[in-house]
Amino acid sequence: MDAELRSLQIDRAAKRPAGRPRWIVPVILLCLLLGAGSFVYARLSAVPEVETARVRAIHNPGGGATVLNATGYIVAAHKIELAAKVVGKVAWIGVDKGDHVRQGQELVRLEDDEYRAHLLEAEGQLNNLKAHLAELEHGSRPEEIAKAKADVAQARATEEDAHLTLVRTRALAADGVMARQALDDAQAKYDAAAANTASLEKAYELVRLGPRREEIDAMRAQVRQAQGSVDYAQTQLDNTIIRAPISGTILERNVEKGEFVTTGFVGDKGAKGYVVSLADLNDLQVELDISQNDFARLTPRQPAIVTTDAFPDRKYQGYIEEIAPEANRQKATVQVKVKIERPDDYLRPEMNASVAFLAGGKTISQAKPRIEIPAGAVHDGDVLVVVDGRVARRKAQALIGGEDVIVHPPADLKDGQKVHARQG
Repeated sequence: MDAELRSLQIDRAAKRPAGRPRWIVPVILLCLLLGAGSFVYARLSAVPEVETARVRAIHNPGGGATVLNATGYIVAAHKIELAAKVVGKVAWIGVDKGDHVRQGQELVRLEDDEYRAHLLEAEGQLNNLKAHLAELEHGSRPEEIAKAKADVAQARATEEDAHLTLVRTRALAADGVMARQALDDAQAKYDAAAANTASLEKAYELVRLGPRREEIDAMRAQVRQAQGSVDYAQTQLDNTIIRAPISGTILERNVEKGEFVTTGFVGDKGAKGYVVSLADLNDLQVELDISQNDFARLTPRQPAIVTTDAFPDRKYQGYIEEIAPEANRQKATVQVKVKIERPDDYLRPEMNASVAFLAGGKTISQAKPRIEIPAGAVHDGDVLVVVDGRVARRKAQALIGGEDVIVHPPADLKDGQKVHARQG
């Protein structure tokens, strides 16, 4: 009996059979509990994603009377391609694309050594002619007049002496004392002395009277000509500094230091025909090609509303400023330019623009905008908007444009709930 009982005892030292450890079941249960908790937490704390759309405020000064819609491009009303008036290499350029400049500001300086040399040469010639003119205008100096007078007196004395000699010689020749040849010599000497006296008397009179008026006038004309050469050389030197003709914005910089610029139009290679282009971006227009079939709907200075593809919520008041005097035969269109009355920094030349031409004459500030709310956003007169990532309930009539409303909101969405907005 004892032997049978001992055979029924459990041998704890015996090796357990290979199989699953005892701790695996509790671990599995724990993982299941954690997973269920995470799933429940995720379901409770998940941020729902909602589809939103932007509310648009449509300004229509004509009270809804839009007669024509057209598209075009924004252009600068007066774009200036600033060229040099003289040829030369660029020594300095002080602006870049997008810089704002004021009228008269230095933009580019060219090398000016050659032009300075021409100016100095012209100034030297002018000063020389001025000195000669002053000499003519002041007349003869007292010393010159005194010398001429003394020369006349000496010549007269010589003439008188020759005359006395001639008288004596003639008497002696008549008495036969002196030969006929001596009389002829005395006569010749007297004639020469008389001629010299007459010449010196005329020279003295000229010295005393001074230069002739015609001579002075001719010299004055030469001085004026030389002054013109100086002014031209100075202008050429001044033109080596290229200044902004208006206040505006640099649209393009066409040269670099060391490049050669010329006064005429050239191609892409070699010398440059202009240095920068600029425009006043406070003076913008929309350039449109209007079909001839629609052209009859438009009149000069007709009001319009301008929008851009880049900023569709921004509206700009304008009016027709220019209508082309002739049509485009190939396109069957007429070019129209609409002036934007108060442009801002959001507008850029060459932007796409849409223009709504209006029948009325009200301004944007006078007209009440029309609010466009996306379909499926209004329920019982209310809308749900997303503000700083959370839901906010608003009255549809209180919207002013620019709000992000939830389209087809879930039924369980609550005011103040955090959401992730997706633009539809």
